[in-house]
Formats: sequence, C-alpha cells, structure tokens
Amino acid sequence: MQIALFSAKPYDREFFAAAAEGSPHEVRFVEATLSADTAPLAEGADAVCIFVNDRCDAAAANALADLGVKAIALRCAGFNNVDLDAAQDRGLAVVRVPAYSPHAVAEHTLGLILCLNRRIHRAYNRVREHNFALSGLLGFDLYGKTCGVVGTGAIGTCVVQILRGFGCRVLAVDPKQNPDALAAGAEYVDLPRLLAESDVITLNCPLNDATLRLIDADALAAMKPGVMLVNVSRGAVVDHAAVLAGLKSGKIGSLALDVYEEEEVFFRDVSDETLADDQLARLLTFPNVLVTGHQAFFTREALTAIAETTLANLSDVEAGRDCPNRVSK
Repeated sequence: MQIALFSAKPYDREFFAAAAEGSPHEVRFVEATLSADTAPLAEGADAVCIFVNDRCDAAAANALADLGVKAIALRCAGFNNVDLDAAQDRGLAVVRVPAYSPHAVAEHTLGLILCLNRRIHRAYNRVREHNFALSGLLGFDLYGKTCGVVGTGAIGTCVVQILRGFGCRVLAVDPKQNPDALAAGAEYVDLPRLLAESDVITLNCPLNDATLRLIDADALAAMKPGVMLVNVSRGAVVDHAAVLAGLKSGKIGSLALDVYEEEEVFFRDVSDETLADDQLARLLTFPNVLVTGHQAFFTREALTAIAETTLANLSDVEAGRDCPNRVSK
C-alpha cells in the first residue's frame, strides 16, 4: 500500500521507515494535520495514517474516499477523532493500535504521581537556582494509601500492578472486570465509592459517551479533600473548568495531566507564541499542577510496536483478511 502518514514528526519517520523496510508498503510523510482542507495531500495513497490531533470528520472521510483512499490507520488506541459512520458509508476501513505498550503509559502514570507527590519538578528548578530549602516540598508515603484506578484495560491493569508493588490498596472501576487486575489485587467498586475513598485517582479509560466529562463538579465534590488526580487517558474525560475550581478551593491537592481536551498546541514548539488557551494557561500557573505534552506513550518499545502493528493492520486490510484491530460501529 501507498500510505500517507499525517502529522509526521521526526520520530514517526524513524520508526515507520524501519518498520516498512522490506515490507510491501511505502510510507509518505506529511507534516500537516489531517482535516477536510488537507485531505488532498493524500492523493495517490491507498491509506492514510493519522494520530490523535488529526480530524477525520465526515468531510475529511468523504474527501479521502473521493481520492480513492481505502483505509484509515490510527497509530494510537483512541478513535474518537474519526467519524465512523461516514467512514463506513464510504467503505473506508478503520484500524487502530489498541495495545502498543501498556507499560509505557502505566510507568508514566506512576512517574507523574511520584514527581507530583514529592514535588520533584519544583525541587529541580529550585536547586538549579541554588535554593536548597525544603519548605513547600512536603509529600506523603505512597505506601498504605488508597489509589483509585478508573479503567482496567491493559494500561490500567499495569497501573494496578505497579501501585500494588508500592504497597497501595487499589480500588478499580470498569464496566468489565479484568481477571488480571483482580489477580494483581484490585478491588472492584462503584465509582462513588472509589471517589470517596481514594487518596490518589488515576484515569486510564477510553473516551466515549460514558466517560465524557466523567470527572465533573459533582465527581469532585464526592472526592476526599486534597485528592491527587492524574489523567493519562483523554482530555475530555475531565471537565477542566470544574478542575480549576477544585484547585482554587483546595479540593484537589495536586493534579497531573498528560492529556488535554484542546491539544492543538501539543506535539509542537510554541515557546515563541502567546498561549491562546486561557484555561491551559491558568492550569500552568498552579505550583501543584504538572502537565506533560501527551508523552506517556513515548518509549522506543511503544513506537516500534505502533509502527509494526499499523503496517500489519494495513496488510490485513489489503489482503481482505479479518483484522483484529479493525474499528466498527
């Protein structure tokens, strides 16, 4: 297949070029983000490969189909940025990478928890200015704390395993109980109980109708005062206006985000520009808020798996085989 890879970054070029070597696929790298306006850049391609900030709405899907594109390959797990109805109507196969490296995202989750708890980000900046004072850097023992894990797929289950290794009590919420999470020591409860009892809450769930704005003002009201909240799932799982209010009131003791609902600035260097998103700019002013730019997936192992799985998915589509990673309504 001829593949047009949108939102291409240097690391995409490196890992997809390596995966495509010796394969029947040819990857063409396009720096632009996919939209209805940029879809013509896929002319001549049999498939497009897109990422989380690409927008394959109905207009884009129709434009791609008109060009003869046969497949949309997401190099990520989420597919909320694709209009599945439009893709299906135009005969576009949609495939994804559901489990590239759950360890990568789970380990980043714990990295955020540890950094935020022990104020490592603040300590790092202080010491570089020769300020070795400890005031304002007080944390807590993670051992013995109750941690709530929302979503126990492959990533959430890895989070459970790591937290149990730290000696935490782990509560879990998921419509379907995962035997591996149970074996690791998770206790499944309903969401109100998880919110009420957890000292730390991590969000590791997909974005869908059930999880959209799952953490809103009502959910925050049910949480312990001073709770730590960590989101490495999708930005829209959290109502950021409610979170800002929770930070100001002290209800949220600390917040870590690797995702944000309006991620247009993510994956780009905008250090010479004015940050137009007032909400994100406000979040970044809080000393107890830690934001990373959607990098939880960013390990060598994960990028290798993403590239290889994406090309394998497209091989299945091209050959007319059933693809285990195909997305359908």
